[in-house]
Amino acid sequence: MSRRRTLVQAPWLRQLVLQARRVERLDPNVRGLLWIALSGLVFVLLNAVLRSMSQQLHPMQAQFLRYLGAVVVMLPLVLRIGLRACWPRRLGGQFWRGALHTMGLLLWFTALPHIPLADTTAIGFIQPMFIMLGAWFFLREVMRWERWVAALVGFGGVMVVVGPQLSGDTGWYHLLMLASSPVFAASFLMTKTLTRYESISVIVLWQAVTVMLFSVPLAAWYWQPPGPGMWLLVAASGVLGVAGHYCQTRGLAIAEASPTQSIKFLDLVWAALLGWLWFGDLPTRTTLIGGAIISASTIWIAQRESRRRPI
Repeated sequence: MSRRRTLVQAPWLRQLVLQARRVERLDPNVRGLLWIALSGLVFVLLNAVLRSMSQQLHPMQAQFLRYLGAVVVMLPLVLRIGLRACWPRRLGGQFWRGALHTMGLLLWFTALPHIPLADTTAIGFIQPMFIMLGAWFFLREVMRWERWVAALVGFGGVMVVVGPQLSGDTGWYHLLMLASSPVFAASFLMTKTLTRYESISVIVLWQAVTVMLFSVPLAAWYWQPPGPGMWLLVAASGVLGVAGHYCQTRGLAIAEASPTQSIKFLDLVWAALLGWLWFGDLPTRTTLIGGAIISASTIWIAQRESRRRPI
């Protein structure tokens, strides 16, 4: 019996294949939710790495290094499939999306070192409100009442978490983080549009390239030589960034933009746990209450979407 045949007959592998087939039979919106949920977990890990970087380097340099790491991580893909296959069909669209994302990152990285990880994640949950409005207005997506209810309930949970922080010492940085949300929402909707005629790999690659190029001037102004430990964080940010954007773009390519937003509220759970383990940021009572509200809205909308068939 060949080694390959023996491996295929392994119980753990048969179970993995069975679970993968079950996932493929799910409603496209549910599969999209699963991909977005996975991207949320990866992005929370990435945010923890970036917060460590931005506490040691200027945020603009940390921003540049994060996307430099992503470009380096994706170089083997470029070499394997060739530059022609990686060239976008509409180069201008990639640069417009990169410019929008860079604008959001300038605000986000400025606030990042001063805000707990759970608050950073929670403030980002305001994006679904902008995304769903944009998806309805620009992409002409159907807005079912369940999606609005889930988003509003989740948004209420976010306000329970971050509301008391807005009047504290870090209130200014919370507002800067808040201001990045509509900009990221515009970038998100542009990504959804790009999936209609670009491959996932091309979109992820050119986001890294364009943001890196737009970040060069500010990074050069504040540059200081990174130490060996910092380069390890840069490598980790590159791997996590590529993985997170791949999962997110895969979810957007499968599902409509609107229903995928509700599952992102689950990110607050990961952020609270990781903030406690990594930075010693103990979740507050309001964080726990808000997290429970957010989780309830996430579970409810996932169940509603699973009962619907594609339109």
